[in-house]
Amino acid sequence: MIATMMSQPLSLNHLLERAGRLFPQSRITTRLPDKSLVRHTYAQWHERTLRLASALTALGLAPGERVATLCWNHHVHLEAYFGIPAARAVMHTLNLRLAPDEIGWIAGHAEDRFLIVDDVLLPLYLQFGAAHRFERVIVFPYSGVPVDPKAVRDRIAAAGIEPPQVDDYETLLAGAAPGFVAAAHDENEAVAMCYTSGTTGRPKGVAYSHRSTVLHTLVGSLPECWGLRGSDAVLPVTPMFHANSWGIPYGAVMLGSDLIMPGPHLHPADLLDLMVLEPPTIALGVPTIWLGLIQALEAEPQRWALPKGMRSLVGGAAVPEALIRRFAAQGVSIVQGWGMTETSPVATISYDKAELVRAGMTEDERYARRAMAGVPVPLVDLRIVGESGEAPWDGEAVGEIQVRGPFITGSYHAVPRDPEKFTADGWLRTGDVAAVDAHGYVRIADRTKDLIKSGGEWISSVDLENAIMGHPAVAEAAVIAIPHPRWSERPLACVVRRPGAALDADSLRAFLAPQFAKWQLPDAVEFVDAIPRTSTGKFWKARLREQFRDWDWPSA
Repeated sequence: MIATMMSQPLSLNHLLERAGRLFPQSRITTRLPDKSLVRHTYAQWHERTLRLASALTALGLAPGERVATLCWNHHVHLEAYFGIPAARAVMHTLNLRLAPDEIGWIAGHAEDRFLIVDDVLLPLYLQFGAAHRFERVIVFPYSGVPVDPKAVRDRIAAAGIEPPQVDDYETLLAGAAPGFVAAAHDENEAVAMCYTSGTTGRPKGVAYSHRSTVLHTLVGSLPECWGLRGSDAVLPVTPMFHANSWGIPYGAVMLGSDLIMPGPHLHPADLLDLMVLEPPTIALGVPTIWLGLIQALEAEPQRWALPKGMRSLVGGAAVPEALIRRFAAQGVSIVQGWGMTETSPVATISYDKAELVRAGMTEDERYARRAMAGVPVPLVDLRIVGESGEAPWDGEAVGEIQVRGPFITGSYHAVPRDPEKFTADGWLRTGDVAAVDAHGYVRIADRTKDLIKSGGEWISSVDLENAIMGHPAVAEAAVIAIPHPRWSERPLACVVRRPGAALDADSLRAFLAPQFAKWQLPDAVEFVDAIPRTSTGKFWKARLREQFRDWDWPSA
């Protein structure tokens, strides 16, 4: 029997038109470079987004061609999220925190035709513009200073770059024909592209489709995921060039949630000031952001107060249980998830499963669960594969996380299919090592390259890091493997003390001793000023391993 349902393609254009028609009074608040605020309604945003699509089409942009963005989080970046796909082109977010040479390589590999760039980021563009020539550079006057295209071209030429055509974003929109109607398209057409972080090789491009993006948005907005509502005010601290800022901009538009865009002001004090001016109900960012916020709050308890009942969506790295408890004391709940660029990115989310609540879950059990990566979200299949094959869900057996689903990539852009990344039966090999318990909760043990094998036994650097960061004198910590003449590898803890705190290695090991077997404890502790971070805010352990590659074990 054939079903009787309509075959209507899933489309971001539907979310765009829905927002304009149903939520015209919802607001987008943008923080400008001078820290003043500008507000747009969804009605205004909808009109501007259609004008962008109209302008890009009039410039001869063909379906499937790439338009890069080099922008902070603001209303124009949100216009690009929807306006570029409405023109049947592909939005390619460039990570402005990467080295200029790498940005240039990525733009060239993606074959980006146009670039939309904040005027305040033109100096960065001048550093990589010679590596890839864009046909057009469209400058958004984010600073408030009108754009002079000739002056910008002269500036580009002076940097030794063949000047492209330069347009003022606002002039382009003002001259666009009104009443743009998006053309029909296939739901599998690409709408956006994001490159992986590339810490172990060249970055790889992941292209998201209308279909995958809409399905990810629907799943992410479920109560047991983001729990997004139209009444929410959402603060995306996660830059919009990170895996499409975890899908939240799409969800907010779909439901008509207010958006609070922080721009470049991501220092803890700046974010806390913004939260006072524009209180969010949901905020999202990597753990290092929230660690900085809680340290600032605790250092000046009378200066700020977080909005009571705010939910904080945290991903990108494991969240220590101690950090979750510190925010709970401030009336803020942390919701942790796991995923990667290749998974759109939300693949698991941690919440209190009904069966555990009914069984009388204790407060300690609840916090322990919240510190896990959570359970697979709907439409995502997950398995753990160890050396002997697929591992049981018993909470003990560990192996590589492998996933599949309609918003998980099955290949990379312009790269031959790699059996090291994709299995013969169609699963993505994530490189993350985990155990899954009988309730389906994923506990990330490590990245495959970050596991420590000591005397034939595996040690999780993540478990050690989370425990170390539970010490009241510790600001942050990373644990790496150091070659050892007897045990093959041993853990070295790199620790940043909290300001004014006193802590030595023996005291730290004594603190850890009740939580780990003796052989799992770090033999050495290095107190450092800071932990190096990748462009996505994660601890850059490769840098630490390079820094301490000549480590000599005195007792070996």
